[in-house]
Amino acid sequence: MTISEDVVEQAEQCLRDFGAAPAEAGCGFADVARVRHMLPDRADSEPCRPVLRRRFGEVRPAATMLECGLADRRMKSEIKVDARLPSGS
Repeated sequence: MTISEDVVEQAEQCLRDFGAAPAEAGCGFADVARVRHMLPDRADSEPCRPVLRRRFGEVRPAATMLECGLADRRMKSEIKVDARLPSGS
């Protein structure tokens, strides 16, 4: 597993991973109801905001940023999302 040293690249990778995984369940970024962005350094929140804005577009999920330790010291960004299946799925 390769982990970029750049927090913005890590945030982008988190969202790329999310984009691929739920496609099998029939949902995507438009179906996200909640986002939790976890960062060891709260100062990294600001440079990551454009990444989240770009990915979610007009979608405005409930969002929380948490300053916390992550499992691996190389990790600078972890993003968790809760998505709902679109109606009719």
